[in-house]
Amino acid sequence: MTKVLCDVYKSRKMDEAYLYVSRKDALSRVPEALLTTFGKPELAMTLMLSADKKLARADAAKVLQQMDEQGFYLQVPPPRENNLPDLFCKMDKE
Repeated sequence: MTKVLCDVYKSRKMDEAYLYVSRKDALSRVPEALLTTFGKPELAMTLMLSADKKLARADAAKVLQQMDEQGFYLQVPPPRENNLPDLFCKMDKE
């Protein structure tokens, strides 16, 4: 089973966005356009990643595959339910 030492960076510009890269490549394979959008990466953690590792919001096998193919994996937050606050506001008015 392949294990990769992985650095996980959080974005200062994009709420709940994380960038996974292998420690050996660091940020060298991340496109400049993505880094501009992402903002200055802030190291959140370093971990030993394997395909069977449990991650909160990503499939570890997919993370490893994308890091191998493109040099990084970008984790973005799940879509938010925009209609829920409106629903609660309408209920308060009734």
